[in-house]
Amino acid sequence: PAVQASLSFNNAMASMMDFLFSGVLVKFPRLTLAYSEGQMGWVPYALERADDVWREHRAWGGVKDLIPEPPSTYYRRQIYCCFFRDKHGVASLDTIGEDNAMFETDYPHVDSTWPHTKQVASDHMAGLSDQVTYKLLRGNAIRMLGLDLDR
Repeated sequence: PAVQASLSFNNAMASMMDFLFSGVLVKFPRLTLAYSEGQMGWVPYALERADDVWREHRAWGGVKDLIPEPPSTYYRRQIYCCFFRDKHGVASLDTIGEDNAMFETDYPHVDSTWPHTKQVASDHMAGLSDQVTYKLLRGNAIRMLGLDLDR
């Protein structure tokens, strides 16, 4: 169980690669994906590798005509990642994208930060601007879900 819990990001990474290379995000530019319970520290490498494969191997990789732009283009436009305990990911926000990340509580799962969620969130937001903190804690979720909170 400890190995499985440690590798919880693995399924998210495999799924994201599938979507980035499938052509689905190209065909459906308004489709939005959110990866929860997998943290986000893995995203910078995954995007680097996906763009590298796209650039160097797309002809034999089967995506030459399917994916017209680097995969990271579709990630930035359509994919969000969620985190609840990932300081490495927060330190990598310049690559992950402050517009693509959201803090999650993961309550009531066993891997949750409850009952210390406010403290964990505060620790993770330390040193970030008010604008970025707002995006991670609230703004990106509002935008992703298309919520109209002014009504």
